[in-house]
Amino acid sequence: MKGDREEEPVKSVSYRVGIIHPIPSVSEVKMVQTPVSRENQTLLIELPKSIGLYVTQEQFAALAAANRDLRLERTALGELIVNPPTGWETGKRNWSISGELYLWWRNAGEPGEAFDSSTGFILPNGAIRSPDASWVSQERWDALTPEQKGTFANICPDFVVELRSSSDTLKSVQDKMKEYIDNGALLGWLLDPQHRRVEIYRPNLDVDVLENPAELSGEAMLPGFVLNLRRVWA
Repeated sequence: MKGDREEEPVKSVSYRVGIIHPIPSVSEVKMVQTPVSRENQTLLIELPKSIGLYVTQEQFAALAAANRDLRLERTALGELIVNPPTGWETGKRNWSISGELYLWWRNAGEPGEAFDSSTGFILPNGAIRSPDASWVSQERWDALTPEQKGTFANICPDFVVELRSSSDTLKSVQDKMKEYIDNGALLGWLLDPQHRRVEIYRPNLDVDVLENPAELSGEAMLPGFVLNLRRVWA
């Protein structure tokens, strides 16, 4: 999904931070690199994994705008999750999934709204998540006000796909899938290329586990959509 490092416990994470001064509002934070001086310099600190960084939704939006090369997410409690750029294998698989969804959407007459992995959504529980592919029905999308559509739309997609990368623990991705369903998603696919396994999530139903399936159907929600998994497993 989000990176291709070996799945090992991370003891610490490095962040570059500047000297912090009191500021009256988030809008006044300047996320730009400036010349180094005694009052303004960039320092490298090691942040243990046990220490979380917590941000408001407004602060998250500012961080995301200033760090477009990173995949950022925010938990319902406000903890910031920093995901590195994907490796080529995950990027190729994501491209295949998003491409297949786009082709279905275009050929089906462009029903609803389809999104790729760079799109963030504010879920009803306050989390900001970026599925690897997603779709929202036209009825639900049109019901949003311009303010709700903002930078990150205030909605949980009807359909979500998460692709597990080598750096993701299975439980972390399963927890995200459950979060989507709890917040309004009607169909979710967890794709695990490492084991060629798919988990299908639906509200009020047990998770379906498929071993090495050749394709997946969008069911009644996405009629005619079939994801060929040959390119995902390759």
